[in-house]
Amino acid sequence: MTTATAPRPHRLHSPARIARRAAHLLALCTVPMGLWRLVMATGLPVGYSDEVLREVYGIPGWGIAYVVGLTVLQEAAALLPILVVTGRLRVPRPRTAVVIGWALSALVTLFCLSQLVLGFLVEPDPNMSPTGHTVLNLCMAPLLATGPLLAYATRAYARQHRA
Repeated sequence: MTTATAPRPHRLHSPARIARRAAHLLALCTVPMGLWRLVMATGLPVGYSDEVLREVYGIPGWGIAYVVGLTVLQEAAALLPILVVTGRLRVPRPRTAVVIGWALSALVTLFCLSQLVLGFLVEPDPNMSPTGHTVLNLCMAPLLATGPLLAYATRAYARQHRA
C-alpha cells in the first residue's frame, strides 16, 4: 500500500536563499561609487574642476589607471561573497570562511562608520563644488550597508553549513 506524501512547502527564508540575497545586495551597494569613479576617470567634472582633476588626481594620466583599478578591485571584492554563497567558489573549510566573514564584516562596518563620522565632522573638500559633494555623498551612502550585509550573508552561510 502506497501513501502519497504531501509536497514539502518551499521555504522562502532558507539560509541559502538569505545568503544569496544578501550577497547580491552587497554587490549592488558598490555600483554607484564605482560608476562615480569611472565618470571621474573619463575626465568629466564630478564636482572637481579640470585643474583639480589634472593636478591633484592626475586625470588624464596615471590617475585614470589608479581610479579604474580601484573600481575593479572594489567590484571584484563585492562579487566574492556571491561566489562563496552560491557554491561556485569551493571553500575547503567553511568554518574558516565564516570566521573570516565575521572579521571582514566587523572591519568594513567600522571603516564605513568612521567615514560617516569623518564626513560630518571634517570640513568638505574645498576643491569640490557643493553639488559635487552632495552627489559624492549619495554615491557613497550605499557603501554604509556593506558591513551589515556581509555580516548577514556570513550568518546565513554559517547557518546553511551548520544544518
